Amino acid sequence: MVVAISPHYYYPSDHRWGFGGPLEDFMDRCGSDDIGPLVPEGSGDSGADFLPQYRPYLLDGKTIIAPPHRKYGPGGDELERSLRAHRVQQVILAGMSANLCLEAHLRALLDRGFEVAVVRDATAAAALPDGDGYLAALINFRYLAHALWSTDETVSRL
Repeated sequence: MVVAISPHYYYPSDHRWGFGGPLEDFMDRCGSDDIGPLVPEGSGDSGADFLPQYRPYLLDGKTIIAPPHRKYGPGGDELERSLRAHRVQQVILAGMSANLCLEAHLRALLDRGFEVAVVRDATAAAALPDGDGYLAALINFRYLAHALWSTDETVSRL
């Protein structure tokens, strides 16, 4: 099984953008992605690195690590190219922000011809006073994804 990571990162110059959504504005204020991109040394608790307990698995020389993207989706075609180079046609998605990054990746992968399942309990989303991002994502996942599984279902299918 091929494992791929599509990391999110803002470069220092990106903090001068004159626009952004509510979540981008929050991430900019708290500096969650300021160090990196994905450089284990010196990244500390910036949020721009892999958690220490996962580094041996993700920095193993086998895991696809796509170039960092600035907005929600995978950006360029490097993730697609890497998946196709490994003859991947089916993707199982899990990730941090269900209604933003995960949904953008789902749409991009579907548009590029991949069959995609989403692991519904291996993601989360922010909740604003006017809405629940996780619930919004689940509704869209049911309409878009080829399958919507729990973690237990996913593991049993693997």
